[in-house]
Amino acid sequence: MLPGVSRTGASGHLGRVRIASVPSGHVYVRHLADPDGRDHGVLRLPDPPVPGAPPGRWWPPPMLDPSWVREHSDGFDVLHVHFGYDDRTPAQLAALVTALRDAGRALVVTVHDLRNPHHTDAAAHDAALGVLVPAADALLTLTAGAAGEIARRWGREATVVPHPHAVPPERIAAPRPPRAGFLVGMHAKSVRANADPVPVARALAAAVDGLPGARLRIDAHDDPRGRAVASALPDLDVRVHAPFTDDELWEYLSALDLSVLPYRFGTHSGWLEACHDLGTAVLAPDCGFYAEQAPCLLYGHDEHRLDAASLHAAVRRAHAERPAWRADPAARRVQRERIAAVHAEVYRSVTARAAA
Repeated sequence: MLPGVSRTGASGHLGRVRIASVPSGHVYVRHLADPDGRDHGVLRLPDPPVPGAPPGRWWPPPMLDPSWVREHSDGFDVLHVHFGYDDRTPAQLAALVTALRDAGRALVVTVHDLRNPHHTDAAAHDAALGVLVPAADALLTLTAGAAGEIARRWGREATVVPHPHAVPPERIAAPRPPRAGFLVGMHAKSVRANADPVPVARALAAAVDGLPGARLRIDAHDDPRGRAVASALPDLDVRVHAPFTDDELWEYLSALDLSVLPYRFGTHSGWLEACHDLGTAVLAPDCGFYAEQAPCLLYGHDEHRLDAASLHAAVRRAHAERPAWRADPAARRVQRERIAAVHAEVYRSVTARAAA
């Protein structure tokens, strides 16, 4: 049994449905809760310690192990899987599903990624989804496009729940810092498998060249892949550094007029949500479902082509129009209240079915 949690019947601990989120500490999962602290009858459990890992690290998630489910089945009602199954085989995930069924516990899956941004080959993630999606008692996803893909591939209906705010509310409400010129930024981070930063940076440099007051800034993490980006772009302004803290990230994004996503495949983006919270325009690839999340500009980019002409046109449009797309703090608050209520209803529904 989980520490500090007692079993009180199908309704959960003190009448609340107990959710084992994978992971619990991720900012997305934290923002599924009501902003005023109303629990809607939901108790989200903390991430269990990871053996041998420093405090606060949730990966690899113990909750995905069938042995954890068997040992702690009296301490939770629903396993809600978001992330963290990148390295799990279909057989391991099938064993997890069996353990949940044997324990009478429900499985909820939010399909954030139809294509894993860390995997060059789609096969492993397809196989994982091939186990989790059919087995889930309820499915959620972030956009109607992703829900349509889920229906096409597996014949399952997914409830569409938008991504909550990524930036703290006080930052969303803060005015953007005044500045001159037009700053285009592309952050390669640690160059995930879905990122193709060098050719995108080259295309951006050509697009920015000649635009009055326009500058291009490239950032990358101080690791081998990030440093390789800098080595490949010696003539551009490339800044290699440790990953930003949250506050540093918000300051960086707020300083940009246009943030460019260098992805060649993907599904959804928390980075785009943060930009929308801060009022920074985004230029996203036309793969995935980024444009359904928030207003943004698009350019042609996928695994087969980089359309430099569409990228140039989008940069010129952003420079000329200076789109001021920004999340409204009050609307984000109402959205989060609705997100919390929808999740609570899903949890009650699957718990009732599992008990029956």
